[in-house]
Amino acid sequence: MTDAYVAIEGERIIEARARSPGTARGELVFTTAYTGYEESLTDPSYAEQILTFSYPLIGNYGVREERFESDKVQPNAVVARELTEDVSEWLDGEDTPAVDHLDTREIVTEIRDEGAMKCGIAAGPDATEEDAIEQLHQCKHMSDHTDIGAQVSVDESRVVNPDGDGATVALVDCGAKGSIVDSLEARDAVVHILPYDASEDDVEAIDPDLLFISNGPGDPKNFEQAGAIVDTYVGEVPLAGICLGQQVVANALGGRTTKMEFGHRGVNQPVRDLRTDQVVMTTQNHGYTVADPGDKLDVTQINVNDETPEGLENDDLDIITRQYHPEANPGPNDSLDFFDDVLALAEE
Repeated sequence: MTDAYVAIEGERIIEARARSPGTARGELVFTTAYTGYEESLTDPSYAEQILTFSYPLIGNYGVREERFESDKVQPNAVVARELTEDVSEWLDGEDTPAVDHLDTREIVTEIRDEGAMKCGIAAGPDATEEDAIEQLHQCKHMSDHTDIGAQVSVDESRVVNPDGDGATVALVDCGAKGSIVDSLEARDAVVHILPYDASEDDVEAIDPDLLFISNGPGDPKNFEQAGAIVDTYVGEVPLAGICLGQQVVANALGGRTTKMEFGHRGVNQPVRDLRTDQVVMTTQNHGYTVADPGDKLDVTQINVNDETPEGLENDDLDIITRQYHPEANPGPNDSLDFFDDVLALAEE
């Protein structure tokens, strides 16, 4: 049964089956993760994107809210070879269009060869090819979403674990996964979650032991205020960043970021530490990377597949950042010691 249409750049139309009705547009990307679909679908870093799962069956262990990384489904739409009823009903309840019964291997191969593409989707009994094409024509490049932080950040500051005995952390929320906060709380840190556009005065009022820039969606150049905070406090307060956070830190300190062809999204990305030569498996979700770290940051870890920077550090300025997600969820736990390392800086 064809009652859904996927339109990609060049106005090529792919027929599919609607599992959750509606129209959507966004950058078409794929993840290689074969578990953790609940975490992926609630990861704020997928905002303004259409997520394609390369694994053929999504939903084979149900939907459990305790696995969510945020309070809602984040991609604009979902594409899979086959979605179970549990996931389809969940996405329908979240008003997130979803389609299946199409060749996702072909889509993933095309993204890999051509790069991430604009996409439009129309799903449901009244959907037409023209509806999908109209969505495609209205789709913007990720870098054009200049205020994407407002979609994924907290509206007001809040404190997690206020009675903790550990370090006081100012977490600039550019779209933070819940498991990052959980990892800090598990180490007894007092976590002040600040909006993505928080001011330098907001940070000063906290008097933190550690400034932490979170992950998030889109182009790091559009998170100018987070970069301004880094510029103000670098050398004064230990500094950490994850994913987009690493990119924001690099830009603020004179480096340069760039958009990748199709990004890194999955739970099986190998990363090599240049100091120990040890390789760890990591969870990743990003479409931008640090092209040049500048002269204030040293590259300490690289991606085995394409040698892009995965870790940046400056011992004198007390800076440690990671491009991947050390907190995993889902994925391997090889790199959880990142949180011990950055909190050790704060304690010193």
